[in-house]
Amino acid sequence: MSIDHAPPDISPKVRLEPPVSPALVAVVPTSARRRSAPRWIRRTAGPLLLLGLWQLASTLGWLAADTLAPPSTIAAAGADLIADGTLPGAMAVSLQRVAVGLLIGGTAGTALALLSGLSRLGEDLIDASVQMLRTVPWVGLIPLFIIWMGIGEAPKVALIALGTAFHMYLNVYAGIRGVDEQLIEAGGALGLGRWGLVRHVVLPGALAGFMTGLRYSLATAWLALVFGESINADAGIGFLMNQAREFFRTDVIVVCLVVYAFLGLTADLVVRALERLLLQWRPTFTGQ
Repeated sequence: MSIDHAPPDISPKVRLEPPVSPALVAVVPTSARRRSAPRWIRRTAGPLLLLGLWQLASTLGWLAADTLAPPSTIAAAGADLIADGTLPGAMAVSLQRVAVGLLIGGTAGTALALLSGLSRLGEDLIDASVQMLRTVPWVGLIPLFIIWMGIGEAPKVALIALGTAFHMYLNVYAGIRGVDEQLIEAGGALGLGRWGLVRHVVLPGALAGFMTGLRYSLATAWLALVFGESINADAGIGFLMNQAREFFRTDVIVVCLVVYAFLGLTADLVVRALERLLLQWRPTFTGQ
């Protein structure tokens, strides 16, 4: 009887060493390595530099005063208009027109978007007509508004409402139709009915589109106000501009333009703050 012997193990013995942990190195963000000026300084540096160059060009005679008044003259004119109450009264009238027009146009645009976005029947009945009307230049409707409504406050408010309604419709409609279909299916699986899905899924998902439409509508409202206040206005910022144009007061014209820009910027900041408050659940990229 033969006995099989296993061949001897001649492979070299390898000694296993415990793994060596790599040295930990603190990672410093790139943004922390760079030292830069505060953000508010960077944001104001450009406008201040522009004002300085403007004032310098006027002082050296490169820019004639009858072409464009220097910033010092414009500031003095603005102070006089504020002191005698002319500018605050004009701002109040213009703000009232924008508020009424934005309320009417925003409500109409949002309501049409809800009807068209939530229902295929509503889309078939509404969307084609709205898409057709929004291609018509709404400024070109001023003569018709004057014929229909006269030269009072109605055509001015109607022009603002028309300009804002289309922005609200397009953005709210896009927000509704941009809701993830999987969220709708998940809501249905959890037992939500049609109105439950609309309330808890669709409307919160379309809120971002509503806020975007509101920002666009505010910008358009101020633009429409400039055209609207050219319709035989007897008060408002546009009325001041028309008077200043007749007397070649470029300083007053620039004051009115600055007021338009200030009111528009303030309204946009308010909407952005409201957007951060209502959409704080949605993380977004804020730049590096």
